[in-house]
Amino acid sequence: METSGDKPKTGERIRRCLEFVFGFENKRGEILDSWLYSAEDFHLPPRDFYDAVEKQLAGLKIPGMEIVRQEFAEGGLLSDQRLYLRLMRERLAIDTCAAPFGKIYFFSCRTVNVRALVRLWHIVAAAAFFFLLTGILVKPLGFPFAIMATISLLFALAGVLRNAGSSAFADLDALLLKIPIVSTIYEDWFRMDSYYRQDTRTLYCKLLPELIKKAAEEVCADKGVKLVRQVGDVPALVELNRPTEPEKK
Repeated sequence: METSGDKPKTGERIRRCLEFVFGFENKRGEILDSWLYSAEDFHLPPRDFYDAVEKQLAGLKIPGMEIVRQEFAEGGLLSDQRLYLRLMRERLAIDTCAAPFGKIYFFSCRTVNVRALVRLWHIVAAAAFFFLLTGILVKPLGFPFAIMATISLLFALAGVLRNAGSSAFADLDALLLKIPIVSTIYEDWFRMDSYYRQDTRTLYCKLLPELIKKAAEEVCADKGVKLVRQVGDVPALVELNRPTEPEKK
């Protein structure tokens, strides 16, 4: 007999199946940490603040970090766009916003983990590639040897992906992370985790938000304005901003 406690689990399974089949990109991510500061009677073009942050980041020389300025919609598709500074390393994004809100100016920072999730279309695209390769090899090798060659290549690629994350293949690891489809399959199925990666992720998530906060304090201090931390969430937003529980395996 099905109990009420089984219904959420069933709905969750259905949602995951639909995301696996129809999902194209994991955009939601998981918010690991966030902070919000504000200042009154203060104004600064966001680009000037982002320039100051990038100048400080240049001295750290963090490997594998990409710095982009990305626009996010304030509401729906037709709403205004707000410029953010995004720091991306592996699957960790640090999104920073500096913007006015009436007479108040605020600085926000979110650390988001956007996991690599293999979807059905990734598998279909990979299968289509190997089918096409087999069709090309049939004419010169014949059907049996073409199949054998494709299978051998598949195992060889799996071995390369398995070992690409080691320090000896750092350049190959960086290259694989930039190739569409391949990067998702590589990260989700083959890329090995290590103590070093865990340590560098911890430093990245700890030091960069502090650096951004320090930059916000400095630009406010230059104009004689005090930066105030906004403590506590609006009750209606607590559940909305709560990080999702990690999936138990």
